[in-house]
This record gives sequence, C-alpha cells and structure tokens, in this order.
Amino acid sequence: MFSIQTPLENERALLVPLVEADFDDLYAIASDKKVWEQHPNKDRWQETIFRTFFEGAMQSKGAFKIIDKETDLVAGSTRFYSYNQEDNSIQIGYTFLATQFWGTGLNPAVKELMLAYAFQFVDRVYFQVGAGNLRSQIAVGRLGATKIAEQEVAYFGEQPKLNFVYELKKQ
Repeated sequence: MFSIQTPLENERALLVPLVEADFDDLYAIASDKKVWEQHPNKDRWQETIFRTFFEGAMQSKGAFKIIDKETDLVAGSTRFYSYNQEDNSIQIGYTFLATQFWGTGLNPAVKELMLAYAFQFVDRVYFQVGAGNLRSQIAVGRLGATKIAEQEVAYFGEQPKLNFVYELKKQ
C-alpha cells in the first residue's frame, strides 16, 4: 500500500511525518532569509507567510520533518504531493534545508531515500522548481531529472509563480 507519509530512513537522513508541534523547529530554520533567496516566494522567512506554508504542508498529508542523522538536528522539511494514479506518478518538493546543511550531501540523501520509496509504487516522479532557483535546478539535474515543461504554480495560499517541471523516470 502506497502511503505518502510513511517514516523513511537511510544512513544519513530520517524523515518523520510532520506534526503541528514541529512548527517552531521549522520556523527557526525558515526565518533565515537566505533559505528563500532563490525561491519564487522570497518572503517565507516572515512568520505569517511561513505559517501559511506550514498549514499547506500539514494539509498535504505528505510532509516530513528532515532530521540529519549525523548531528541529530532538525534540518528542514520536504514532502510528497500530487499523487496521480492514472499517470502513475507523484511529485516531490517543497524542500527547504537550514543553510548549515547546504553542500553537505543531506539533500541528495533525502531525495534518494524518497525516490527509492516512491519508485516501489510509481513509474515517474516530478519536481517543480522555481524558474529563478538555480540551486534547486542543479540539484534535481544531478538526480538525473530532465526539464520537460514550464508552468505557473500556485503554492498554497500564495500567488502563482513560474516554475520549471522536471521528470525522473523509474530505471
């Protein structure tokens, strides 16, 4: 049975289903303006804006708190969303990490964990990345994903922004 909020773990990362009590830990990370500097919604560092984002994460029923197993620290959040049974696909995204974890290999470890799980149930995974978010575009490219489209995406409670759509097919 495919559950988009099953706890996941590998040697580097622990993904725990997001709960309301995680708000303060995640906002401590999200309040750093640098986290959002390339994101289409650059004002998520503001508590009221981040609260809307967090509410969307909770309502998605596919969001996770990321714990870095090397430090036992909360490192950020990510989620599965938009499962499409007809297309046999799912999306991975809404990922953000504390800047101290950038370039440490945590993000690829998280994505590899999520992909390994998802590909037990689907044939393709999509990523929506902000048109100006070069850091994330490079990261999904390193996973082997290919840009297939551009589209306006309306994030939960926010205005639509241009995103690039990447696809990764099951090997």
